[in-house]
Amino acid sequence: MPEIKKLLDNNIRWAEATQAQDPEFFSKLSTQQSPVYLWIGCSDSRVPANQIVDLMPGDIFVHRNVANMVIHTDFNCLSVLQYAIDVLKVKHVIVCGHYGCGGVEAALKGDKLGLIDNWLLHIKDIASEHHETLAPLPKAEKLARLCELNVLQQAENVRRTSVFQDAMARGQEVKLHSWIYSLSNGKITSLHRDK
Repeated sequence: MPEIKKLLDNNIRWAEATQAQDPEFFSKLSTQQSPVYLWIGCSDSRVPANQIVDLMPGDIFVHRNVANMVIHTDFNCLSVLQYAIDVLKVKHVIVCGHYGCGGVEAALKGDKLGLIDNWLLHIKDIASEHHETLAPLPKAEKLARLCELNVLQQAENVRRTSVFQDAMARGQEVKLHSWIYSLSNGKITSLHRDK
C-alpha cells in the first residue's frame, strides 16, 4: 500500500513543518473549536474548503457530500447544521457548489450509476423545474447553470430547515450565502445578495 504510506509520510512532514513554524499551533488547535463559518460543499476532491478560502484548520466547520446537497431527510447534514448553529454559534452558513460538478452532470445526463441515482433525483427535480430556462442552452452552459441553480436551491433548503428558522426566531445572527467555485480559475462567485 505505497499510496497510504505516502499519506502517512506526508502527514509527518506537514506536522513537523507546522510545529516548526508555530510551536503553539497544535496545542491551540486541540483546545478550541470556534469557527465563524459552516461550509456545506461538494465532496469533489478538487474543492478543499479551507484551502480555497485561505483559512487554517479550526477556522471553518465543514460538511461535504455529493453535489453539496441539503436534503430535509438527511440527518447527517441536518445534525452538522444544528451543531454549527446551536452549539458553535457560527455566523455564516455557506453553501458552495462548483462548476463541472460530476453529480450535477450525472443528473443532467440521466446516467444510471446505482444507489446514487436516488440522491441525484433532487437535482433532476431542479432541472425539471427550470426546464424552460435550461433547454435552449448549449451543453456546457446548461451544466453550469444547473450547478448554479442547485446551489441556490440547497441554500433555500437551509433557510427552510427548522434549525435555521429557530435561529432566526430567537434573533441569532446567522447569514446564509450561495457561492459557486470555478475549477478553471480558482475563484468563488456569490450567486445572489447574501442573506
